[in-house]
Order: sequence, then structure tokens, then C-alpha cells
Amino acid sequence: MPKPSLSRVRTGLGQLIPPTPLSRRLSLQSLLFATAEGTFLTGSAVFFTQVVGLSAAQVGLGLTIAGVVSFLVAYPAGRVVDVLGPKRMWSAGALLAALMFGLWPFMTGFSAYLLMVVLFEIIENAAGAGRNAYILDVMPEQERVRTQAYMYSALNVGFTLGAIVGGVALAFDNLTVLRWMPLVTLAIGLVNAFWIARLPRASHDERAAKRDRKIKPEPIPGKGPLHNFGWMGVSFCSGTMWTNQVLLNVVIPLWLVEATDSPHWLLAWLFGTNTVMCIFLPAYTTRGIHTLQDALKAVRISGAFFVLSCLITMVTHTTSGLLTVALVWLGHVTVTGAELAVSASSWAFQAELMDPRRRGEYGGVQEVFATLGGRWAPAAYTFLALSWHGPGWLIIAAIVVLATAGMHPSVRAAEAFLVREVPADVLARDRPAPQEAAATVA
Repeated sequence: MPKPSLSRVRTGLGQLIPPTPLSRRLSLQSLLFATAEGTFLTGSAVFFTQVVGLSAAQVGLGLTIAGVVSFLVAYPAGRVVDVLGPKRMWSAGALLAALMFGLWPFMTGFSAYLLMVVLFEIIENAAGAGRNAYILDVMPEQERVRTQAYMYSALNVGFTLGAIVGGVALAFDNLTVLRWMPLVTLAIGLVNAFWIARLPRASHDERAAKRDRKIKPEPIPGKGPLHNFGWMGVSFCSGTMWTNQVLLNVVIPLWLVEATDSPHWLLAWLFGTNTVMCIFLPAYTTRGIHTLQDALKAVRISGAFFVLSCLITMVTHTTSGLLTVALVWLGHVTVTGAELAVSASSWAFQAELMDPRRRGEYGGVQEVFATLGGRWAPAAYTFLALSWHGPGWLIIAAIVVLATAGMHPSVRAAEAFLVREVPADVLARDRPAPQEAAATVA
């Protein structure tokens, strides 16, 4: 058989490199952010329990309270993005989040921990709202989905690098080293904030600049996303589809340990496989997704992979030996396929179904309803799988089938709302004609 030519290998590897200068800058930012966060997250459990002196229950309680606060501030944060401008919000949030890591080594007791994690969650939520609006604002319509795929790959690379750095710190088995480990995150976070500040302005940033110069911008006519029931439905169903992360990180690992005879070292292979797939495949899985119909097809593919993962994992309760190992691994691979497919569809929905003038507000509503759609899953899925076994897995699969089906009328309703409430010239400016898009790509 002929061997693949070197040029074909180079072409394949070239697909992993973002194609435009701006997409490369955004991908590098994702790498910096994830490396900083991954460094701290790797040793965070040991840091909070051994350095700060908290119990596991206190750590969990603090994160739960922070999650509730994040839910409550998601919509107001989105409104603020539209007022201040997405880049300014993102840059300021990244800077404040980085500076907060300088305070972690001095934290003692539950009260200080609770205050810190709540403030950190609010700041990161605001920064994330700015980031999402900025990407949709600054990128040409035909580049938005693929750019976010490259950024997603870069995030996974960054978290891997951060895990290595955090692992080195843990290897010292020294509490003094762990106490000062957040300063590494602080240093990388400052570089990240500086990098964001150097990015070009987006259209909403120009609007905010006019406000700074006391030039009163025209009020946005029409109805906002709280009147767009289709968008709320899309966000809610997306939140349910994204519970694939609960299967990946919580349910399948617990199932492996408690309901199968698989060796525990298989967990490392599962997470390693997921990381490799999420680094190398997003640039390929987003190809061909240009319209809402393409995105809905990706939703159906994601739902099919999710259900297949449930069915495969379910039978491992009665298998043994190498067959169990192979099936558990295959279940994890298929649910990673669900993750990749729903990622591509989510980026397309954000690009196609948001009012270009209200992206921050739409992002806030999306965060609220996605939380309602999926925050319940860790407790529910764990109970269903580990207590009810086969029937429980079938119920989990049925939940995702319902979310997949519900996405279709929700998308149609959101699209109809956009056509009805957003002037055609506004949509035309945000989505260039095909010949203009081709010229931009060329």
C-alpha cells in the first residue's frame, strides 16, 4: 500500500493551526487562560483542604453557593457587557480574576474562602460574558464557528499544560510549595489580561467609546431576549445536551469504580482519550456547519452519541475482564463524540440566533436557561445510574432524546423572532453576502 505523502501529512497538521491572524491571537489567549486555570485547579482540592484547612463538605458548600450567585448575576452581567463593551468587560474581568489569585495564599477559614469564591465566580462570569460577545462581534460571520473550535482545542491544550505544572507542584508533597502555587496562576493570568487588552475593538466596543465621549447612542428598538421564548428554549435544551460533561466527569468514573470490575487505572486512559480528542478533532467536527440546519444535524448526532454511550455503559454492569474495559472506554469515546457535536452546534446557534445589537444580553439569558437545563444533572444522573442501573441509564438517554427533539421547534421559534424583531439591514451587516464572505476568506 502506498504511504501517505509528506505534503498530505503537512496539510492535515495545518488544519490544526488557526487560519487567520485574529483567530491565532484568540487561540493563544485561550491557551494562556486555560494554562493558568489548569495549574491551580489541578492542586485545588489539596490546597483548600490541606493549606486552607477546610473540610470537603465546606469546599463543596462554597462552590454550590458560588454557583447560585453566578446564576443570579448572569443576566445583569450580560446587560453590563452591552453598556461597557465586551472587550473592556473581558479584559477587566481577566485582570481582576488574576489579581485575586495573589490573595489565595493568605486565605484562612471558611468565611474568607466563601467570600473569595463568590467574588471570583462573579468576576469570571462577567469576563466570560464579555468574551463570548466579543468573539461573535469581532469575527466575520463565516469564521465564527471554526474560530471557536480552534479556541476550544487551545483550551484543552492549556488545561493539559496546567495539569502538568500543577502535577509538578503536587509531586513536591510540600504544603509551602502548594501555598504559593496560586502565584504561578497570577503571573500567567496577568499575561493573559495584557494579551486581551491588545486585541482589536469590536463593534460594541465602538458603541461604548461613543458613550464615553458623551455621544448618546441611539436606544436599541424592538424586544430583547426575555421576550424570545425560542432562544430560552434553545438555551434550556442546550444545557440539557451539555450534561454529557456530567457523564464524562462524574457518572462514568463513579460507575467504573462502583458498578464494574474495571481497574481504576482505566480512569487515566478515559480522561486522556477525551483530552486528545478535544484537542485534535474540533477543527474537523465543525467543518460543514454553516447554517441552522447544519447545526440541528449536529444536535441529532450529539444526541445519538449520548444515547449510544448510555447503552454501551449500561451493559458493563454484567460483563467482566477485558470486555468491560473495552466497553467502558468505548462509552467514554462516544460521549466525547456527543461533546464535540454539541459544541459545534452551540457555536452556530450563538452566531445565527442572537440579535447582533444585544449579544451581551442574549448571552446572559443563555447562561440562565442553560443552568436551568443542566445544573440538576449531577445528582439526578448519579442516582439514576448507580441506584437503578439499567432502567436509570435508559431514563438518562430518554432525557437527552427529549432535549434533542425540543431543540428543533425552539430553533425555529428563535429564528422567527429574529426575523420579526431585528431589521434586515442589521442582520445583513452582521452576515455578509456570500461573495463578500468568499472574498474575506480568500
